[in-house]
Amino acid sequence: MAITSTLRVHSKNPRYFTDDSGKGIYLTGSHTWANLQDIGVPGRRPFPYSDYLDFLSSRGHNFMRLWMFEQPRCASWTRAATCFDPLPWLRTGPDLAADGLPRFDLDALNEVYFNRLRQRIQLAGERGIYCAVMLFQGWSLHKLDVDYGDPWPHHPFNGSNNINGIQVESGAADDDTHPCVHSLLNDAVLEKQAAYLAKVVDTVNDLDNVLYEIINEGGAVDWQYHMIDLVHEMEAKRPKQHPVGMTHRVKPLMSNAALFESNAEWISPASEPMDWLYPQTMLAGSKPLQDYQSDPPVADGRKVIISDTDHLWGHGGNPAWVWKTFLRGQHPIFMDPWWPLDPDSDPATMPGNFIGGVNKDDPDFPDWEPVRIAMGATRRFAELIDLAEMEPRPELASSGYCLANVDREYLIYLPEGGKLTLDLGSAPTGSTFSVDWYFPRLDQGVSGVSPLSGGDYVSIQTPFTGDAVLHLRRK
Repeated sequence: MAITSTLRVHSKNPRYFTDDSGKGIYLTGSHTWANLQDIGVPGRRPFPYSDYLDFLSSRGHNFMRLWMFEQPRCASWTRAATCFDPLPWLRTGPDLAADGLPRFDLDALNEVYFNRLRQRIQLAGERGIYCAVMLFQGWSLHKLDVDYGDPWPHHPFNGSNNINGIQVESGAADDDTHPCVHSLLNDAVLEKQAAYLAKVVDTVNDLDNVLYEIINEGGAVDWQYHMIDLVHEMEAKRPKQHPVGMTHRVKPLMSNAALFESNAEWISPASEPMDWLYPQTMLAGSKPLQDYQSDPPVADGRKVIISDTDHLWGHGGNPAWVWKTFLRGQHPIFMDPWWPLDPDSDPATMPGNFIGGVNKDDPDFPDWEPVRIAMGATRRFAELIDLAEMEPRPELASSGYCLANVDREYLIYLPEGGKLTLDLGSAPTGSTFSVDWYFPRLDQGVSGVSPLSGGDYVSIQTPFTGDAVLHLRRK
């Protein structure tokens, strides 16, 4: 179903967005690197965007991040001659940039880029899919300590690549005081970035399925705050206002607190301490204080939390993570290697990323299909229940994963299956609840189970082995 009204934070249940319908809206879906720009070695066929939309729709997904990169070539994760096209700025010359092509004019915005951005968002909206427009890219700077693939020598804001006299000291920052591209320490750069932002906003403001993401894994915190406010200010003068997001950054390391303290409507945190990336931050045998991977914290409504495997594993996730995240009031999304980049230029093959048992001979990466199915299944349940009235109440269920509209409706996840004890004490004595089971491993439901009575604790056994979902609704 086509999207016909913009998202805004739900006034009654700010864990979720809503639109003109007033319903709680749950976002979940796959995103993959080349879904906006053509990425890969020269001569590779363009990204099959129509097939990608079919892929998302067939699995019940309704959300993607639209990836952008700022550099025309080179990627930190590969030695391959990776190219990125189109870019937001025109290459007019005179003189040649580091890649042998005309230099960029940072005052001349590239209509090819913005027309593609608008068209792809429109096509997604017709299929009921929301798009987070990525505005800047932290991986367009020198992110890794490697002697290859440094994108900074080719970046448009590197003085050797533009005709505007824009020169930044270097392409990377080890702390928020370094005058890199994504900082507040260069007024000339900020002026060009603001003009680019205004063009993005003008291009997509009338579209209903838009969200914004300031930057992927980069940017000084105060610069990100500035950009969030700038997008809000620009949209306040235009017909529609869309949610703005701030996502986690690992270098220099940023705390989740910075996300929650921002003016962004939605955020994507990371587990803290980040034991997967910095093992030295963990004590032996300890667990993360905020474990968004294996035991996601309860969303308290301060922000809409879009929990992204990109910032949790680098590349990973599993169906149990999807269900746990959903039952804690968050929105799980998956960095999907569907239609992967060429083998030597694919972020999924970067050292340290989780690959698991992925069958790399199949471009659909079928070993990730259970994660995709789980996201679609959670969305079906989000639309089945009265989501706007539900809140995470882990204390009500012995499994620890429960969304509840107390005394009326409960949705519970049992990661190990088995026996469940549930507190129905808030429901009137003598009231009854219908019982429906869902078996995630087979993507099948089991109904016709005897109802449960309210007014006290109840116990119930799963009718099958493995993880399970229980839906109770008061008759």
